[in-house]
Amino acid sequence: MNQFAPSEPPLLFFDTGIGGLSVLQESRKLISSAPIIYAADYAGLPYGMKSETELAARVPALLGRLVERFKPRLVTIACNTASTIALDHVRSALNIPVVGTVPALKPASEMTKTGVIGLLGTQATIRQPYVDRLAAEFASTKTILRFGASELVYAAEAKLRGEKVDSRIFSDAIAGLRSQPDGENIDVIVLACTHFPLVQKELAHAVGRPMRFINGAKGIARRIQHLTKDLEWLNSGDEGLLVTTGALKDLDPYRAALARHGLSRLETL
Repeated sequence: MNQFAPSEPPLLFFDTGIGGLSVLQESRKLISSAPIIYAADYAGLPYGMKSETELAARVPALLGRLVERFKPRLVTIACNTASTIALDHVRSALNIPVVGTVPALKPASEMTKTGVIGLLGTQATIRQPYVDRLAAEFASTKTILRFGASELVYAAEAKLRGEKVDSRIFSDAIAGLRSQPDGENIDVIVLACTHFPLVQKELAHAVGRPMRFINGAKGIARRIQHLTKDLEWLNSGDEGLLVTTGALKDLDPYRAALARHGLSRLETL
């Protein structure tokens, strides 16, 4: 049963866990008064270890249920893996705007001085043909070194729970890039998972030298702002809602972090 009903049609953010908070945070800076529904598919965590076939079916089905229940004005898939695999399927299934999240290779290509870019993502994201096409279109003259680091998803989740995270997780991720041919020349690292900006400081420490990091959150926020520029919200003060496919009790350790992002109410889907 729908226990929470915003006074106005909300913006819906979707991720497999709390990684999408990095996107929500940037979006809030530009659209501060919009009511927010944040959907976390904890029952499906982690997406990065699932097959393309499974995600191509799971994500549109879940978003269909969420859209039917909450009637949002716009959906943001705040997950690189879900976007690179299921974005077209979701857009075909829904009749409202859908914003996806893709690796920020275009701005990274403009930033690099050495011509060598590191790409950290989940195993599922880095192997997608979509990423190949992005690289060919926007970084064809650059060297893109990819490394799958799904362990960083769990590290980000643990950090938001207030737990201590083994620093070797971050060192291993950086080593996975550096150990590749030309890896020592990387000067820009693309964080191609929305969880990863939540542990950017730890990754920077593991690098041990100046390094530029980039993710797609600011670009996504600008896209949402553009698509909603003709809409008005009354700033009714609605509390943000997090809805999960998992158990509510599993979210107890996250409550403080969620409240900092304006998500003070929790429900199950």
